[in-house]
Amino acid sequence: MKHLWDVHFLLLILLYLLGAVTSQVNPGVCRYPLGMSGGQIQDEDISASSQWSESTAARYGRLDFEEGDGAWCPEITVEPDSLKEFLQIDLRSLHFITLVGTQGRHAGGIGNEFSQMYKIKYSRDGSRWISWRNRQGKQVIEGNRNAYDIVLKDLEPPVIARFVRFMPVTDHSMNVCMRVELYGCEWLDGLVSYNAPAGEQMSSPDYPAYFNDSVYDGAVIHSMTEGLGQLTDGVCGLDDFTHSHVYNVWPGYDYVGWTNESFPSAYVEIMFEFDRIRNFTTMKVHCNNMYAQHIKGFRQVVCHFRSEADWEATPLAFSPVEDEKNPSARFITVNLANHMASAIKCQFYFADAWMLFSEITFQSDTAMYNTTLAPPKTGLPPNIQPEDDPTHKIDDSNTRILIGCLVAIILILVVIIVIILWRQVWQKMLEKASRRMLDDELTASLSIQSETFAYNHNQSSTIIEQESNSTYERIFPLGPDYQEPSRIICKLPEFAQSSEEPASTSTAASKSTTTTVIQDGAPHYAEADIVNLQGVTGSNTYAIPALAMDLLSGKDVAVEEFPRKLLTFKEKLGEGQFGEVHLCEAGGMQEFMNKEFLFDIPEDQPVLVAVKMLRSDADKNARNDFLKEIKIMSRLKDPNIIRLLAVCIYSDPLCMITEYMENGDLNQFLSRHEPEGQLALLSNAPTVSFNNLCYMAAQIASGMKYLSSLNFVHRDLATRNCLVGKNYTIKIADFGMSRNLYSGDYYRIQGRAVLPIRWMSWESILLGKFTTASDVWAFGVTLWEILNFCKEQPYSQLTDEQVIENTGEFFRDQKRQIYLPQPVLCPDSLYKIMLSCWRRNTKERPSFQEIHRALLEMQP
Repeated sequence: MKHLWDVHFLLLILLYLLGAVTSQVNPGVCRYPLGMSGGQIQDEDISASSQWSESTAARYGRLDFEEGDGAWCPEITVEPDSLKEFLQIDLRSLHFITLVGTQGRHAGGIGNEFSQMYKIKYSRDGSRWISWRNRQGKQVIEGNRNAYDIVLKDLEPPVIARFVRFMPVTDHSMNVCMRVELYGCEWLDGLVSYNAPAGEQMSSPDYPAYFNDSVYDGAVIHSMTEGLGQLTDGVCGLDDFTHSHVYNVWPGYDYVGWTNESFPSAYVEIMFEFDRIRNFTTMKVHCNNMYAQHIKGFRQVVCHFRSEADWEATPLAFSPVEDEKNPSARFITVNLANHMASAIKCQFYFADAWMLFSEITFQSDTAMYNTTLAPPKTGLPPNIQPEDDPTHKIDDSNTRILIGCLVAIILILVVIIVIILWRQVWQKMLEKASRRMLDDELTASLSIQSETFAYNHNQSSTIIEQESNSTYERIFPLGPDYQEPSRIICKLPEFAQSSEEPASTSTAASKSTTTTVIQDGAPHYAEADIVNLQGVTGSNTYAIPALAMDLLSGKDVAVEEFPRKLLTFKEKLGEGQFGEVHLCEAGGMQEFMNKEFLFDIPEDQPVLVAVKMLRSDADKNARNDFLKEIKIMSRLKDPNIIRLLAVCIYSDPLCMITEYMENGDLNQFLSRHEPEGQLALLSNAPTVSFNNLCYMAAQIASGMKYLSSLNFVHRDLATRNCLVGKNYTIKIADFGMSRNLYSGDYYRIQGRAVLPIRWMSWESILLGKFTTASDVWAFGVTLWEILNFCKEQPYSQLTDEQVIENTGEFFRDQKRQIYLPQPVLCPDSLYKIMLSCWRRNTKERPSFQEIHRALLEMQP
């Protein structure tokens, strides 16, 4: 983890030294912890109004830390309507803050203090403090309901600040304690305020629109002064100004706008103040262009620059090209020609009756100073105010020298990064010299054991959580009501050694503790027995609560030892950290099977099987997990679930032999076929009828009905994990993740496993909850694949990041989420089943029993 931090840190330096960095802030991406929980914020930068004792001082107010007495606690009881107590954080520089997290004091069960509500104040200079308000003007933020859960709240609008104060609020006298974290990213624009005329109202009988800057945090009378607002909130207005990104607001909300009737001079003047002298390269202005409504971007902009006390005599003028063909809103980029300034005053000339702006951003390099000189005053508190010495611009000769130095530094940093990465690789090679390298990045990523997917036996939504200390692990958009589920302490139960297993390969699992996450509603810390194991291909993780230990108890199911010499290798299906999956032919398999399993193959012909093989250099834990997986798989008996046929465990490498189907996986099978019709006749392609599509979907629902009856959660249901046999027989498997063929179906998150996000429910992506209801969601996507003959990836028009952002819309449920479209072959009744699988409320989704029954009713 330290190496990852080193690489992240060096990359940040590299980006900073590259000069004109992008300053366009995306609130959906700018969501990284700023250092309370990770320790990057130093103790001296955390202060408070008071403290109960030295062990509850401000420095202990770090989210998810239990040092001291477990939190910051003020000296006295907090009274209603009293805002005297606060916990203050100094970020040392301006940051764009999009999310805050709070937690109470638990202290291992001896504490029970938390803040049910709180307010936030922030400051950019340490002297002027601003009370945060949401877009509806509300200041109070709902806090914690207990002492241990972490509650994350989106700041809508986000704030730009260096100093932030958390101020507990109560409706009655009570003791409160707080642990906090801030999420966001550095504010690279350096803009500390803009002054502009107040936005105006457009009178229209159809839609009266209000173009005021509704979140401006400065003074607003006839003009706006000494503040920031919607022009810097990272949200670009829509093409049609009558609609907004924000739900349930007035027309024109996204824009700040003016009419030329109010400005005899024919221009609007906006002045921008920055934290220090900067070398400006460009200014980007996001403008509406609904020219049919007499709205256009500016005809010309004239910018004046102030680097020291006086404004430069010669302004810069820029005239963009007018566009009366495309009414879409767009950014207009103004070249600022590397002017040095700490303030810019721009006059935007009207091109039509109205001018509407939603975002103005700047790209710049921070001005460089002599060692004997200091930057100008920035309005910071006296104790950290730089000296008031003059500055000098960098001339052209110095610029060339500077560029050469920066290039040299960049090359040195690149070399350091390569050395760090190579050292990590070399260490792994030394530790496991006998293990051959994996084929590509995807299979290498499967070595991450924390969050992988397969049949997961699960009561409620118990999952194994990956602990990550990465400072740059992003918190994705969660909405205002996100609650992190309670953490519980769990034990790994001992695994009873089977009398039928040879002593050389049987090992009892040791006791260990594992942090898990359980579904909302758990009233306190609890303790439960959990079996957790990693599949040989990196694709299986079983979590089995003690309440369902019947699967691992009682008389063992006999699994025959199969002679290795009767296995003939055909093809490698997949590969993971601990082993491989091979397609093989097994000769004489019929002799080794019990009577309840029948093959539709003559006894003298080999049977097509999948062989999971554990690498001979696998460690003790991997071998134990492999044996547990055999024991669990031996108890899965359903016509639509892949069966365990036999094992090879008397010698290395350990193998389990499962069914395989002659037609391969459903994704490849359907992609080679066409729907019945004239087009298929012309192309002479093989076809599949609609009735057979429904028949295959019903079999998948039947298999999932069986798994859900055992409280197993698959977590990777998709056509790639369904195998096809004769007469459209379907059996559910789990090989998909380990196959290079499907690497594009998985999204890799830094420090975590690869995730099939296009099949995952919103609560699985955002909250880490995996239940039968999330499998139902994935079934809806799988059904969509089937009706499209697997010709298209789900949400193919969206990038992976947009898919994740779309899950945030499902969570907020403000009617802006994007659903998969109705396939051409799909009747309304079947599309209604899909939509029911994608309902926002998990309790409103149908069960697999209901889905199976509905699909059977559709068949003739």
